Amino acid sequence: MAALWIAHVTVTDPDAYARYAELAGPAVAKHGGKFIARGGRYVQLEGKERPRNVVARFPSVEDAEACYHSPEYQAALDHARGASERELLIVEITD
Repeated sequence: MAALWIAHVTVTDPDAYARYAELAGPAVAKHGGKFIARGGRYVQLEGKERPRNVVARFPSVEDAEACYHSPEYQAALDHARGASERELLIVEITD
């Protein structure tokens, strides 16, 4: 079953985070991921507000998790650490 990778982000260092985004995109694509929402308009209804919200669709939970643990994504993530506050989760689609 397909899965969604959902990230809620507050960027604290735009330059470093831009480098993360530049490297993360190809890593996501390499693992079959496709962005379906990336920093667009949103309405916060509950919980902590994060002004950047990203959703990517992957073929499976395993593909999304493999992406996260891949050397390519970890290299990208090095630029996000210290440049953002984030939550990231993977959830299986049930349709």
